[in-house]
Amino acid sequence: MSSGPAPDGLPPLAETVRRHGLAARKSLGQHFLFDLNLTRRIARAGGDLARGTTIEIGPGPGGLTRGLLAEGAMRVIAVERDERALPALAEIAAAYPGRLEVVAADALAIDVATLGSAPRRVVANLPYNVGTPMLLAWMARPDAFETIVVMLQKEVVERLAAAPGDGAYGRLSVAAQWRWNVRRLFDVAPGAFSPPPAVVSAVAELKPRAAPVADADPKVLEQVTAAAFGQRRKMLRQSLRAVDPDAIGLCAAAGIEPTRRAETLSVAEFCALARAVSARRAGA
Repeated sequence: MSSGPAPDGLPPLAETVRRHGLAARKSLGQHFLFDLNLTRRIARAGGDLARGTTIEIGPGPGGLTRGLLAEGAMRVIAVERDERALPALAEIAAAYPGRLEVVAADALAIDVATLGSAPRRVVANLPYNVGTPMLLAWMARPDAFETIVVMLQKEVVERLAAAPGDGAYGRLSVAAQWRWNVRRLFDVAPGAFSPPPAVVSAVAELKPRAAPVADADPKVLEQVTAAAFGQRRKMLRQSLRAVDPDAIGLCAAAGIEPTRRAETLSVAEFCALARAVSARRAGA
């Protein structure tokens, strides 16, 4: 854990936390990163930070914020709901005049896709208790972001990036990979945080595809994956009855063997099932 002098002239983060009484709160899912070498590594994963707007969620005392600014981010908008952190973030804003805007708000209650000017990217160490719902909301807007780089629990990142046949492959995998290219970049050990979380973390990169893998209605696709993975040990002829009583006919319409199981289907095949559901409902 780095605690020596910082290149931006600001005090070590551990000192900032002590001075402002910023003990991490479990209720907010807070785990602070003090190592500026690590936060700069995460920042670099965000790509060309000199363009457009970099959006950070839950900056806390500003470890990643400082990493982003040190790596050349010209416009950072940091959304923080913990009012205790605002004075510490104000000190960073003063050290980087005109480059950091702090929005005191709950990120779940605002439209992050409208912050700042395009191109927009999200680079964030997300609070573990709300990280996945936030990411799902952003993934529904592939037109709004050029890149999303987030740190989450390792198991969540594994699910995002998993391929068919992997044990981690599931609803989240399909939801992400349908409209995004997903990469797991690197893991982060619990000891990098204060306080250390109970799990290993990982950093994921999501870049929007030029077009979805295949056409599908988002709501129907979610219904299909929920049914299929909700009974993942069962064959599709059984699990898909939740979306169509004639699951065998549904599979035939999509060109998929009804004896297959959810974890064997590609994203494109799930889209084919979703289109078949939509067509059969329209013709009912």
